[in-house]
Amino acid sequence: MSEAYIVAAKRTAGGRRGGLLRDWHPADLAGKVLDALVDDSGVDPALIEDVIMGCVGQGGQQSTNVARNAVLSSKLPESVPGTSVDRQCGSSQQAIHFAAATVMSGQMDVVIAAGVESMTRVPMGMTVALPAKAGMGMPYGEGMAARYPGIQFSQFTGAEMIAEKYGLTKDMLDEFGYESQVRAGRAAKDGSFANEIVAVDVTTHDGALHRHTQDEGIRFDVSLDGVRGVKLINPDGGRLTAATSSQICDGASGVLIVNERDLKALGVKPLARIHTMTVVGEDPVIMLEAPIGATKKALQRAGMNIGDIDLYEVNEAFASIPMAWLQVLGADHARLNVNGGAIALGHPLGASGTKLMTTLVHALHARGKRWGLQTMCEGGGLANVTIIEAL
Repeated sequence: MSEAYIVAAKRTAGGRRGGLLRDWHPADLAGKVLDALVDDSGVDPALIEDVIMGCVGQGGQQSTNVARNAVLSSKLPESVPGTSVDRQCGSSQQAIHFAAATVMSGQMDVVIAAGVESMTRVPMGMTVALPAKAGMGMPYGEGMAARYPGIQFSQFTGAEMIAEKYGLTKDMLDEFGYESQVRAGRAAKDGSFANEIVAVDVTTHDGALHRHTQDEGIRFDVSLDGVRGVKLINPDGGRLTAATSSQICDGASGVLIVNERDLKALGVKPLARIHTMTVVGEDPVIMLEAPIGATKKALQRAGMNIGDIDLYEVNEAFASIPMAWLQVLGADHARLNVNGGAIALGHPLGASGTKLMTTLVHALHARGKRWGLQTMCEGGGLANVTIIEAL
């Protein structure tokens, strides 16, 4: 079986809800990333055989196959197809897995894996709330209700359960949230994101035109006391706050993946080789613990241990998730989310998978490191893990 190589990796800078990316239709925003991948790689856009795009809120402006609409909003020819994927927060990481498997099998040679989410224009939960309000029911049927009687599935509850299970105090979580902001601020200031960000034109709230190249959620003036002063999400015994949770975010991201045959035929230089791909399903009640088991499985499949991995990107949906992951895996905190994570940079749901991969690829190259691992918790008790080798 052929190998799968990443030859381009790009993302937009994140925008806060109602922030700098508020005027961008998600299909247009994703289209900008598709264009950037083509420009960066030099690949003839007509050679792209599919676009697989993660998106969680597939309603409103992100409905009707947002992947295809992004293609038609870009400079790719209309001969390029597209399909949209929903594996919750891991949607575009799963898009990477689908794209890589397709080119490895030889069924296609050049595929884009991407993701998009405008949490301003398609608010989180809208695709559930609006049908429920119209009397059209909820996504959980009788079979699931019988299997989990009386359960109200909640990521917030799951994140608190994990904090309690692993003995993570509010002070510990606050310190992690503070560190995410510090690392992201440092990375933005020293230009660590420069090679991965696609500049987009925006209008500021005072009406001025602006080139958006810096993640809007970074708090450069952050202080630990300020983080500790943020009110609890659950004041009745909770430990998490908005300062230790991922930011609602608008954004798009993507990677261009080719197999060995086209790597040679196109004459493009690879950034990374996709080494191992794993996905697991676990308890949907605690819900967000699956990255731990998924990482163990991926490392075993790869014949590696956590010490072999140079950098890890573990999505900061809530601070308790990567902290529990570090604790159980015995991983080196200094190698985790070295340029900050979703607490500072934002979590644009369906775009986060390829966003994290983009940052991981560029961070490995910047540091002259070889092995990277990416994982993220996903609604329903799921988790993807991808191990890559920087080239």
